[in-house]
Amino acid sequence: MVRNERLFMAMALDLAMMARDDVAPNPRVGAVVVRHGRIVGKGYHERPGLPHAEVLALREAGERARGATLYVNLEPCCHLNKRTPPCTREILSSGIRRVVISLSDPNPHVNGKGIAELREGGVSVETGLLAGQAFGVNRGFLSLMTQGRPFVTLKGAVSLDGQIATATGDSQWISGGPSLKYAHQLRQEHDAIVVGVGTVLKDNPQLTTRLPGRRKVHHPVRVILDSCARTPPDARLFETLAESPLWIMTGESAPADRLALLGEKGARTFRLPAGTDGRGLSLKALLKILLEEKLMTLLVEGGARVNGSFLQERLVDSIRLVLAPLLIGGQDAIGWIGGRSPERLVGAFRFPGPLKTRRLGEDLLVAVDLWDETLFLEKVLEEKG
Repeated sequence: MVRNERLFMAMALDLAMMARDDVAPNPRVGAVVVRHGRIVGKGYHERPGLPHAEVLALREAGERARGATLYVNLEPCCHLNKRTPPCTREILSSGIRRVVISLSDPNPHVNGKGIAELREGGVSVETGLLAGQAFGVNRGFLSLMTQGRPFVTLKGAVSLDGQIATATGDSQWISGGPSLKYAHQLRQEHDAIVVGVGTVLKDNPQLTTRLPGRRKVHHPVRVILDSCARTPPDARLFETLAESPLWIMTGESAPADRLALLGEKGARTFRLPAGTDGRGLSLKALLKILLEEKLMTLLVEGGARVNGSFLQERLVDSIRLVLAPLLIGGQDAIGWIGGRSPERLVGAFRFPGPLKTRRLGEDLLVAVDLWDETLFLEKVLEEKG
């Protein structure tokens, strides 16, 4: 039965992802009703203002919900601060006997109250099933609720000595085919991708998602950090506007005629204040704009300066670094992390816990989770025995 329960929750997670681009800033939620080992109802939350996943699953189940088990990836809501009724009331009135939940909801209006209400109503509640996967599905929402900003992943591919390019800027390709495919999978999993204008000028990238064999892929919104509006109007970025929007973040003193030209080419332009050191652009202002536009996850594929800025401001939640089996060498090679070095090692970035690694062809993927599901597993209210 344990294996079946994992399958039922996996189905709920798959359902949750069906509305990934429409549901923000709400969480992605899927629900499955099971009676005597058979699925009798399922649903997912399509977009704000529409019925929640639990309600849709219970409606489909009808009378078959009595005595059944409900599988849902996030704690059911129990408050009135929204456009739909509390899901806990629907569950209690449906006759559901047992509810299995992956994660508690850190929304202060919920945060364990939904679980408590169900238990007080006589419903058996179990938590924590496939919590890791559930965290991945809703990491943007969970970051919004606990940090007030989107979830940020820093991605890179480096030589064994930590370089991303030679002194002349040659960088294609450091990593192999499997790693390049993984990079596009990361784009598939994020709402937006950001690079600096230096990357645009040097590599002329498209920044779209390319996964051979996939009939449909998700293209992240492409964000360029470009203080002086130097993005060329004939850049390849403009060739794929039908696939993905292009946003250019400029400084407050960027020339108006350059902004007008980029706008005529189809880009959205935004003026940002300067960064914390008076240079560059404010990354916190960038994240605020993304949040206002309902973009909950950001993939940073920047050059050394952009990468260093996100780390310096403690705005990175996850790191995915590919190590390729080569050495570039030379003091004039270009490193992965820019900015100023700390005077002492005590000022270096140290990561908690063991690093996670796996092979990508000849390369090695190093995964660092600075802010992961364990923070939520500690909050999950689990009672056994």
